[in-house]
Amino acid sequence: MQSNKISFKGQKIYVGIDVHLKKWSVTVITEKGLKRTHPQKADAKELFEFLNRHYPDGEYLAVYESGFSGFATYYALKEVGIDCIVINAADVPSSQYENVMKTDVIDSEKLARALKGGLLRPIYIRAKENLDDRGVVRIRKTIQKKMAGDKTRVKHMLHQNGVTIPERFTKSAYWSGAFIKWLREDVHLLSSTRMSLDLLIEQVQTQKSMVLKCTRTLRELSMTPKYRDRYDLLMSIPGIGPIVAMCILTEVYDITRFSNERQFASYLGLIPTCHSSGEKVSHGEKTFRGNKKLGPMIVETCWIAVNKDARFSSLYGGYCQRMKHQEAIIRVARKMSNIIFGVLKNNTAYVPLDV
Repeated sequence: MQSNKISFKGQKIYVGIDVHLKKWSVTVITEKGLKRTHPQKADAKELFEFLNRHYPDGEYLAVYESGFSGFATYYALKEVGIDCIVINAADVPSSQYENVMKTDVIDSEKLARALKGGLLRPIYIRAKENLDDRGVVRIRKTIQKKMAGDKTRVKHMLHQNGVTIPERFTKSAYWSGAFIKWLREDVHLLSSTRMSLDLLIEQVQTQKSMVLKCTRTLRELSMTPKYRDRYDLLMSIPGIGPIVAMCILTEVYDITRFSNERQFASYLGLIPTCHSSGEKVSHGEKTFRGNKKLGPMIVETCWIAVNKDARFSSLYGGYCQRMKHQEAIIRVARKMSNIIFGVLKNNTAYVPLDV
């Protein structure tokens, strides 16, 4: 009697998922090339039931592009028994047709096919306990940007209403209590009322309070066993302060995921672009890829380091003799990235040069 039961035991089942808020487009390809594409609700359990029904006993391996869903989809798939990787959308091999005719079905099929071919490089999957710590650093930066924009709006409003800021406030790098008091008590606009200005001032004050709260939270985190030792190591490097140190620790988290200094510098976006054709090889500016939050922060740190440490000052001065200052500081930032990597990798504090 013929059995109707099928089994994919010992076979890998490749699953490409085009992730959206409410629906997924899913393409499944077996080791022998059998392909099936279907839409479904954005639910990991439903996908597992589909795979278990149509490809029983198979070894399920899924892939999706990093995006708005973050790592939530990854952890949901892992919990139901589907192995998964997450990739950068820019790293998915695409034909011209796939770039022009972009649909959910084509995207999911492209992912499944690339996964089966071993053409994908997964991104680092963060531990759950790291996600909230990193979120505090990023929220602080977001609030700072909004606060800077609102401060500019206040000054623009003063200019529009013919109000001149007193000389004693123009040299201040931040909004002091005296400046806020002057804004509240002594500024008069062209209109008889000033509700718009008061609302902006209140917004800035609220944001300032939130930044301080985030800063206190980060300082408390830096003293926890999870970060304390590595935090102290980073603080030994000139130019690195408490916020930069915690940004490095929460963004990088596990330094062992980088095999060498170049990989770490690439993650920061501090390696030059390269174009090679035949015997001609040219290097351009630093790559546009890399951590957009941490990379620029390292560059800013170097401006402080060149004024505090003989090693960094000497490097910067040497580079400035043959290139522009902006280019020189990027070279110094690359050296800084090497030092950060060495300090964390070797668990050894920075030792300044004796001069």
